[in-house]
Amino acid sequence: MKAIQFLLLCAALLFVGVGTGFSQEKPADTNLTLTAAVELAVRDNPDLQSLRAKWEAMLERPVQATALPNPMLKYGAMDAAEGGTWQDTNEKRIMVEQQFPWFGKRGLRGGIARKDAEAMRHELETMTREVVMMVKESYFGLYAVQQAIAITQKDQTVLRRMAKISETMYATGERTQQDVLKAQSEITMLKQRLLELEAQENALQAKLNTLLNRRADAPLGAALTPPEPAFNATPDALFALAAANRPEVLAEQTKVERYELEKRLMAKESRPDYQLGVEYRDVGGGENMVMLTVGVELPIWQEKNRAGVREAEKMRASSEAAREAAQRNSALDVQNASFKLLTARRMLALYKTELIPQAETRFSASEADYQTGKTDFMDFLESQRFLLGIRVMAAMAEGDVGMQFARLERAVGAELKAAPAEASR
Repeated sequence: MKAIQFLLLCAALLFVGVGTGFSQEKPADTNLTLTAAVELAVRDNPDLQSLRAKWEAMLERPVQATALPNPMLKYGAMDAAEGGTWQDTNEKRIMVEQQFPWFGKRGLRGGIARKDAEAMRHELETMTREVVMMVKESYFGLYAVQQAIAITQKDQTVLRRMAKISETMYATGERTQQDVLKAQSEITMLKQRLLELEAQENALQAKLNTLLNRRADAPLGAALTPPEPAFNATPDALFALAAANRPEVLAEQTKVERYELEKRLMAKESRPDYQLGVEYRDVGGGENMVMLTVGVELPIWQEKNRAGVREAEKMRASSEAAREAAQRNSALDVQNASFKLLTARRMLALYKTELIPQAETRFSASEADYQTGKTDFMDFLESQRFLLGIRVMAAMAEGDVGMQFARLERAVGAELKAAPAEASR
């Protein structure tokens, strides 16, 4: 009886173990959407983290720039040079002095500090746009390569069917053994192409992981988000978006405003700062006194202030020229990116609407002709190669559409929403 109870207990423990501790967890889903990839990069990319921390640090500068200098507390003692009692002098002085900049200086210094922080924010936005573009380029490149791998793997089944046809016809004496060997060699060559595509996939995954601040070999599954091929916007609308959103242009405009404030500050440096103080005197046996003091700076060295004004003027002119150059470069980037996107969309439409249907028809005809003896195996094989090549190029063209769209977004400095468009026209 005890033996039976012992066996039942062991079975119960084994059941609990199988149901809990001994079961293996399913691996986490490593597939990644484009939105998730962009959000991870913006949050975790170390270059962005560095610039973000620097910008946040510069936001603390306006408070420092507008603050008054610390007041000065002074203690003085006065007694006769001979016969005095310095430990307990006849006259003691306690004074508090506060320096005040000339009216408007503190506001201008705070404005300059705020413009510096704003320029850093635009620099952060520039880097953010750059990182987002690189993430999208890598993501759509990965999407295209993974689609090409799937197409190539699927084509292995087609080649095996072709090999089976040639083996059957060889067995009946209708074809030579050369057809069988050619089919087998083509299957081997297809394996080589798969290895090359897998190497490209690995490189793109490593680059994307690096942008996401992860180890290069971190698991990264399928790219799930296909590119949006349809987008419609006039050149004038794109140029207007770039003028309003391109962070490089906005950064130079901020510098123009910053040096205008500095010019005004340098002009005010010729105005004197002033100092107010309160002094309390303990006169020993006499009556104690309170005294107010006023001090005024003597700005007699005016040449340095005039040099500061001239420097600010030159820096403002430099920033204006840099802003104009940024606007021209922005327009050039928009023009190039929009034309390349249009070309990529047209290429994709050409593959889907014409080349792929033509290649499929050609392959079907070649297969029928081969089985009826109207054509040789090389023509049959060439039609299969052409169909595979067109399908792979179509997958790459689809990825190129996504990459060119990402570059257009970088050119205008803003996210663009895809809208229905006649891409094939």
